[in-house]
Amino acid sequence: MANQKSEGALLNKVWKIANVLSSAGVGFTDYITQLTYILFLKMDDEKEELGLGSSIPDGCKWANLVTYNGTDLVDKYEDILDELSKDEGLIGTIFTKATNKIDKPVMLKKVIDMVSEENWYMMEGDFKGAIYEGILEKNGQDKKSGAGQYFTPRALISAIVDVINPKITETVADPCCGTGGFLLAAYEHMRKQSKNVEKQKFLKNNALYGADNTSLVVTLASMNLYLHDIGINKSPIAYKDSLIETTDDMYQVVMTNPPFGTRPQGSIEVSANRPDFIKTSDNQVNFLQHIMSIVKTGGRVGVVLPDSVLTDGDATKKVRDKLMKEYNLHTILRLPTGIFYAGGVKTNVLFFDKGKPTKDIWVYDYRTGVKHTMVTKPMTREHLQDFVDCYCSGHKQDRRETYNAETNPAGRWRKFSEAEIKAREDLNLKWIDATEDDDRSVKEIIDEMQSESDGIAAAVSQLKKLLGGLEI
Repeated sequence: MANQKSEGALLNKVWKIANVLSSAGVGFTDYITQLTYILFLKMDDEKEELGLGSSIPDGCKWANLVTYNGTDLVDKYEDILDELSKDEGLIGTIFTKATNKIDKPVMLKKVIDMVSEENWYMMEGDFKGAIYEGILEKNGQDKKSGAGQYFTPRALISAIVDVINPKITETVADPCCGTGGFLLAAYEHMRKQSKNVEKQKFLKNNALYGADNTSLVVTLASMNLYLHDIGINKSPIAYKDSLIETTDDMYQVVMTNPPFGTRPQGSIEVSANRPDFIKTSDNQVNFLQHIMSIVKTGGRVGVVLPDSVLTDGDATKKVRDKLMKEYNLHTILRLPTGIFYAGGVKTNVLFFDKGKPTKDIWVYDYRTGVKHTMVTKPMTREHLQDFVDCYCSGHKQDRRETYNAETNPAGRWRKFSEAEIKAREDLNLKWIDATEDDDRSVKEIIDEMQSESDGIAAAVSQLKKLLGGLEI
């Protein structure tokens, strides 16, 4: 209970400062990034005081920073960030493209003073990691910042990890890792499997791999894992665009929630670097191809993808056909809207293994008739327990349908045979009567309309940039 109280007290302190900074024009995302930098400096100082050495060069340490005040404090802080961003290894990863976003000396001093009041390094990894996870989740709820796109609901991640069941001796990758949720959940799942020193060492230093092409996210993910005592000397997170930087590395488990939509304007075309890919501009389809290319034979995948991957034709269908021919797409989990910070997105989790073609596909419909909202009715791990039970991880031969055409037509767990699948053009596998009342509140309807409106506005803005002022 002491830890719970301390965790709550620290979170309250963290967000009290956040609210002060917010009123001064510093957004939550900028705040958490600066908090990450300052927290790392403080922890390195504590580590050095314990005689465990320092990872930070002289002149850039906590002791060098806290002697300053006023504009000198801001200047020194910015000098430190610039210097550390050039470093290689863990330091360079945490401080990837680091810049200061708190230019008011009094505000910067508030954050430094708050961090100064605690001893962070000796906190248990679970404890300090839980604090940071709480901060990341809160940050993900800030719709204005767009940080939610980097945050996959932890309840969903937990269910995916439970059914994939990564082993402590296996390698696990997330090629678009966001804040590191899948990797952290995999670590927590794997570390309980053995107390063997060598296996634990492998898990902490060699088992996990993540990548992201957004410097902010690389910083947050690296720090998130570091606070859980993962990647102490070298971060398992890489700052890279997984779709264009080819690799020979292969993994036994891949779990991820890739970005949807088309690649940003000005990005290198994927097919230019990946001639083996079926050419498409869809991010999600390219990531599916990338995932298929990095999983080892016999390896297991759990990936969140939009409905379009299961229904679209042309290039998407070609990729889907390749998936079915060369991989065993054995399970699909249909997800409801309202579980991601980006509203209105219809998604699925595809589970497949490499090495054998697809025969039967089992589908769990956790969409039809299911209502969730981020605030009033968030999805919890308990909501997905029936799916986890039906999945029969490790003993799929024991799977039994809950669907029955006569006795239980609304059963959520159904097997589609190889013949049924071959008779279809797509994999939009649904069967439960979708006729239902709209029981959303007025606020929920307005929020969804606002989300759709924001999406349209962003699309119009992008179109204007593409047209470059041309008259139409």
